[in-house]
Amino acid sequence: MFRFPSVLLSRRLHRRELSSSTTSHPPSLPLSHPIYLIWGSNTGVGKTLVSAGIAAAFLLSSPTPSQFHYLKPLQTGFPSDSDSRFVFNKLRQLSLIRNPHIPLSASHRVINVSPAVTASNPLAGEEGVGPPPELLCKTLYAWEEAVSPHLAAEREGLVVKDSAVLETLGECLEDVAECGAGKERSEVLCVVETAGGVASPGPSGSLQCDLYRPFRIPAVLVGDGRLGGISGTISAYESLKLRGYDVVAVVFEDHGLLNEGPLMSYMRNKVPVLVLPPIPKDPLNDLMEWFESSHYIFSNLKEIMLSAYFERIKKLHDMPREARDIIWWPFTQHKLVPDGGVTVIDSRCGENFSIFKVQKTEVIAPQFDACASWWTQGPDAIMQTELAREMGYAAARFGHVMFPENVHEPALNCAELLLQGVGKGWASRTYFSDNGSTAIEIALKMAFRKFSVDHGLIVHCHEDTTNERSTELMVLALQRSYHGDTLGAMEAQAPSSYTGFLQQPWYTGRGLFLDPPSVFMHNSTWNVSIPEGYHLESLKGKSITFASPDEIFHKGRDKSELATVYSSYISKVLSGFRGSNNVGALIMEPVIQGAGGMHMVDPLFQRVLVNECRSRKIPVIFDEVFTGFWRLGVETAVELIHCVPDIACFGKLLTGGIIPLAVTLATNAVFDSFIGDSKLKALLHGHSYSAHAMGCAAAVKSIQWFKDPCSNPNITSEGRLLRELWDDKMVHRISSHPAIQRVVALGTLCALELKAEGNNAGYGSLYARPLLEKLREDGVYMRPLGNVIYLLCGPCTSPEVCNQLLVKLLRRLEEFDVGKN
Repeated sequence: MFRFPSVLLSRRLHRRELSSSTTSHPPSLPLSHPIYLIWGSNTGVGKTLVSAGIAAAFLLSSPTPSQFHYLKPLQTGFPSDSDSRFVFNKLRQLSLIRNPHIPLSASHRVINVSPAVTASNPLAGEEGVGPPPELLCKTLYAWEEAVSPHLAAEREGLVVKDSAVLETLGECLEDVAECGAGKERSEVLCVVETAGGVASPGPSGSLQCDLYRPFRIPAVLVGDGRLGGISGTISAYESLKLRGYDVVAVVFEDHGLLNEGPLMSYMRNKVPVLVLPPIPKDPLNDLMEWFESSHYIFSNLKEIMLSAYFERIKKLHDMPREARDIIWWPFTQHKLVPDGGVTVIDSRCGENFSIFKVQKTEVIAPQFDACASWWTQGPDAIMQTELAREMGYAAARFGHVMFPENVHEPALNCAELLLQGVGKGWASRTYFSDNGSTAIEIALKMAFRKFSVDHGLIVHCHEDTTNERSTELMVLALQRSYHGDTLGAMEAQAPSSYTGFLQQPWYTGRGLFLDPPSVFMHNSTWNVSIPEGYHLESLKGKSITFASPDEIFHKGRDKSELATVYSSYISKVLSGFRGSNNVGALIMEPVIQGAGGMHMVDPLFQRVLVNECRSRKIPVIFDEVFTGFWRLGVETAVELIHCVPDIACFGKLLTGGIIPLAVTLATNAVFDSFIGDSKLKALLHGHSYSAHAMGCAAAVKSIQWFKDPCSNPNITSEGRLLRELWDDKMVHRISSHPAIQRVVALGTLCALELKAEGNNAGYGSLYARPLLEKLREDGVYMRPLGNVIYLLCGPCTSPEVCNQLLVKLLRRLEEFDVGKN
């Protein structure tokens, strides 16, 4: 029977299931006591023996009363095969041998079983009564058939979502913390034993190394001492490291092949490699002698685990103080960072940070990255792993290689995708750099050359004319603009908090900066706000409002009275500007001005402005470093304002945010303005890491991933739009809140300005800080732009998650408003 389509569909569902389960509300990981994952390089390598050995070393050799928790999240072949029952039984036997006068208190529970398992299960509550030491064994989900969990779940009717497994495991880990309350850290130890190998599927089909990744529990890897075991162990180790797990030790059975030598060499002796004595093959052997002969090895492993735990706890506590002493943070007034104000990010998984928090106890807690890590982030958990794999391949294949007059596959593939995607229909050349500011600097050089050629400012360039400055070229740009922090990029933006004498004494602002009309929602209505200076006689008394963003972006507005008003204003300002003949480039952020306060510029105004520049042969630059790659619900803002640039800059989401890379796209006409017989006429600009292979590989994967409905469920069937991510009713409610001045919701962005006056308004305002602190308590990480706050998700974020964010925001706004009154 041909089953490929159903298998393919199943894989897609698995990807989406993991994505949704790891981006909404993964549980916290308690750190009050050590917790470890026990992984196997394959099935049948002795994970359960290792778990039992660690339990014996911990419980039966400690001078103080101890508590050991054994958790088996997934068990197949049940009840004839039960790893938790094995640990339970072996520890009771070992206890009678080693400490016959100190009985072991032990319990064994099974939480969820498939319908195929007999309802009257005598194993669900086995207990041995006695004082500490205590052994608590739990199986979370059990199936009868001895096959991979995804097959057993499908066949037996106990299909379990990844989110359910994580939630149940999280509850059990919380129980560990509660049971250990009042005990010293070293008196409680918990191990979570996985099923099969590192990359064996879970019940939904997701690989277990992906399934458990939101917790990022430190790992002990049970390797393979058999023939071929070196390869299998290294592969398992690399799979864990690729996903960000910390492996504290590798342990395996001795088969006389000296596998430890190559493994220790491969791991550079940084990860301890422990070798256990051969395991008796006689099924009647109770293994008591083997456990006794292995006692020293397991005691050593236990000490390694405890030592790594205490080292981790110390590092997490010390990091904020050490950071304050030696790090200079960007865009931060260090004097205003309160004690306890430094967030320790342990890792990220998809859209969530995992942060270290000290409340009643220490935990690693999830926080939704609602500022998309400075607007760069977009991957879900699966895409994050895919990007890491692509980058690892590129690093291993290329490292870094020179780019001038060379080519490599990632760069070529990336350039082709860019020209077929965000540059489709207008761009013909791709220029690689490292970040958005540099991409802007390059764009300005390109535009000024094109302008100079078109206007006869360059005749001969065969000689070095470095010292000649016959013409001082300017830019045409918008108020509230921001194009980066390098000196040239700052000169191309209007005066702001970023360009004042305190920040940039060299700043002169070499341009004409227009005051653009903006669009926003207030009281459930979209409004156009037009600054002073526009001649609005024909529109006097008329309210300029829209029912939806679709009306705002409709190209039919080109024939409106407002278009005539915009054209008249632009023409008048340009004609009255003393240096209008030297305006060598228009540069603007299409639709949304990011760092200037998340203002939405009327797309009609920008379209009219582009047309005016075309008539004057002024090259047009779109700064899409923030707005590109689905940030506004489309692949490029060109699709929203219905006009194309001569040059455009992209970065941030270009690589999914995982590594710096930027590009400047240009037309053939711009490129041709640099062609000549002299090298001095070429674009003499570059970056040591131009077209870095890792960045290009990540960009290729990101571009393909975001626009493919199979990997991004938010892409519409036509493949041109993201579905609506922000619930319209919730956005309307927030826009009508008395504390809100304006709201902009578009694509992955939902921004709002808090009503504020005086020092409470503007970029330097601390007005929003109390609100953001409350939202961080709710698991939502945000950074303000003064009294402007924003939620920013990724192109793959589910609308359900976005709605949860809006619900939390609205609830905290109600408290914020009450507090202000």
